[in-house]
Amino acid sequence: MGFFSKIGQGLKKTRDALSNGVQDVIASFRKIDEEFFEELLETLISCDIGAATAEDICERLKDKVKHQNIQDPDQITELLRESIAEMMEGDCSLNLATKPTVLLVIGVNGAGKTTTIGKLAHNLKKTGKKVVLGAADTFRAAAIDQLKVWADRAGVDIISAPEGSDPASVVFDTLKAGVARGADVIICDTAGRLHNKKNLMDELAKIHRVIDRELPDANKEVLLVLDGTTGQNAVNQAKEFGSVTPVTGIIVTKLDGTAKGGAVLSVKSELNLPVKYIGVGEGIDDLQPFNAQDFAKGLF
Repeated sequence: MGFFSKIGQGLKKTRDALSNGVQDVIASFRKIDEEFFEELLETLISCDIGAATAEDICERLKDKVKHQNIQDPDQITELLRESIAEMMEGDCSLNLATKPTVLLVIGVNGAGKTTTIGKLAHNLKKTGKKVVLGAADTFRAAAIDQLKVWADRAGVDIISAPEGSDPASVVFDTLKAGVARGADVIICDTAGRLHNKKNLMDELAKIHRVIDRELPDANKEVLLVLDGTTGQNAVNQAKEFGSVTPVTGIIVTKLDGTAKGGAVLSVKSELNLPVKYIGVGEGIDDLQPFNAQDFAKGLF
């Protein structure tokens, strides 16, 4: 199944909510005026697109309507798709230019972080990359065991230590093993205790120091995993984590199980962070590289 088929299926609940709402607005108006845009704005906000992002979309639409002299509301859907695609455009690829490249994966527990790492490792291995995982979420034994299962499933090496071990030491061992084994990509899991921000900040700062010391010339991506079912709360989480560590990209999971996929737009628009992957299913192949055009089509 191709990307668009997967994203089309994965966004079904969000598409149903958004498309139906937009069509209701279109059916209620014979011309495009200020009242039309007010109704459209409310509809976008009701679909978990944040107020600031919804206003941005409507402003883009107004410009298109004005410049193209459009008066028929039936033409709005295509313009809306174009506006969303433009908003989401940008470089969404991982920067894997160095060997090794280090991916540090962060996010609250329950967001699908460990599962995402397994799927990401599988994706990278399929492209010919040698991948080594580091189980540095030592706060939970279940996280270590789960990552081992995914490492086996993806067919990649994993470095781990007993529950309660120092996460930075696990990262250190993973970096050493990755270099020794000729890894192209080293992916490190981390704990997601955002409620104890001071501990998390200290832990991530220590991990960053270890990576910078051991692999000063390596590209480093900090990927934040967000649960798509939490809607606008995902945006708040991104802001919180962004205050703790420099995030370079977002991975949004569980979009197939929610009508709140509009929050993806807010993450990109309000935080100016690229969405690099989206999760649209449970299978190992259901983590998809983000494509702005296909995502916009999938919403309608």
